[in-house]
Amino acid sequence: MEFEYVLEQFEPMISACIRKLSIYKNHELYRQAGRIALWKAWVRFDVEKGNFAPYAYRSIYGGMLDELKREKRQEEQVDTVEDEKLAFLLEQSLETSLFREDLEIAIESLYAKERELLMWIFVEGISLQQAATRAGITIPGIKKRRERMLAKLRVRIEK
Repeated sequence: MEFEYVLEQFEPMISACIRKLSIYKNHELYRQAGRIALWKAWVRFDVEKGNFAPYAYRSIYGGMLDELKREKRQEEQVDTVEDEKLAFLLEQSLETSLFREDLEIAIESLYAKERELLMWIFVEGISLQQAATRAGITIPGIKKRRERMLAKLRVRIEK
């Protein structure tokens, strides 16, 4: 049996796995991960060990879970780099009084909640989970606030 025929048959199963895992963005990335997992299952499948459909389902589901883990790991690394960049800028500001004045003006222009978040994350060094709990919002909400805050600071400092 040709793989193209198998792929055509199991495309709805790939879509079902995307829905079951509540994947709401990057559908094409996860669809491709599912297709690759299906192909690997098709290559490794042994007829004597049972039906292909359940094996294919577990392979597709597992392939998408692996991709979700990879995405999360990459996202955490990007967050760390952003935090390190701001920490570096803050250290540099202590050395350069002109930059420090610009930074102080930029920080003063932030809303109170943004300044509070800045203190929590970069001065107290708490995690995003802890910041989300303190603020009473979700982790994605805290990430979005932090992104907006850092963007405002960058724009104001670069002027």
